Amino acid sequence: MSVATESGRLRVAVVGVGYLGRFHALIYSRLSEVELVGVVDTDPERARVVAAEAGCASYATIEDLFDRVDAVSVVVPTTAHLAAAAPFLSRGIHVLLEKPIAPTLADGTEIVRLAQAHGAVLQIGHVERFNAGVMALAQRIRAPIYIEAQRMGGFVERATDVDVVSDLMIHDIDIILSLVDAGIRHISAVGASVLTEHVDIASARLEFVNGTVANVVASRVSDKPTRRIRVFQPGRYLSLDFIAQSIDIAETRPVADAARPEIARERIQVDPVKPLDLELAEFARCIRDGQPPLVDGQVGLKALEVALEVRARIAEAGALQRGA
Repeated sequence: MSVATESGRLRVAVVGVGYLGRFHALIYSRLSEVELVGVVDTDPERARVVAAEAGCASYATIEDLFDRVDAVSVVVPTTAHLAAAAPFLSRGIHVLLEKPIAPTLADGTEIVRLAQAHGAVLQIGHVERFNAGVMALAQRIRAPIYIEAQRMGGFVERATDVDVVSDLMIHDIDIILSLVDAGIRHISAVGASVLTEHVDIASARLEFVNGTVANVVASRVSDKPTRRIRVFQPGRYLSLDFIAQSIDIAETRPVADAARPEIARERIQVDPVKPLDLELAEFARCIRDGQPPLVDGQVGLKALEVALEVRARIAEAGALQRGA
């Protein structure tokens, strides 16, 4: 779909301007290659407030946007992803869809099909792929044998309509899938509800066909925030602290005439960036250059597939425990 403004800028709108959607609107308003046309929200007053803050118009319905935009960010509850994204994709309007891609594989598959059928760029909002620490870590990974990821934080009311697997763990699932070039052979998982009717803390073990194993823990009921991923590969260990934006590396180095190699240690301090800013700029660049996004629909679909399998294993483990 062509860019239609006289300035050559990409016409973009944001559908859903709650907590995260507001940031989408504000970032777009600062991108020089983008014209933020407007925002839509089921709460008209919220839409007006964010529109005034971002310097754009507010619209009552998504239908008001069809002839005005080249692309949209869809930042609505996961259960509404297909309903909100489909009208745009079916018109060839490019979509950045927040993660996870959908609540079910059927919905996610249909979203991907619509994007492909109508030539629309579909990017899924796995924002941690644009984390500077993650990008620096990925450049240093060669053949991971064991991966351990922890993502834990305190309870907040946002996103309590979904479980911790869809809310938090899926970030690390997506990162791990990007680091391991192999399919998954087996998944086991356990979890528990603490403050909501959904699973609030979960642990999963992913076993890949090439022998790599990944253990992933996610919690939204922890006192101390922890966001870390550790990777072991032959002769080398790497640990990324998401919060400190530092990577600790330990690797073996041969020592002449010594019986064993020495262990050399290094700490890399990563220059911090704003991942969401990079993600939205990447979306605009992919549309402009006709390039596939880093996290396209198929990538988002794979992360969803694994997350759903983790949820199923948690449910099975819970049923076994109740039956014991």
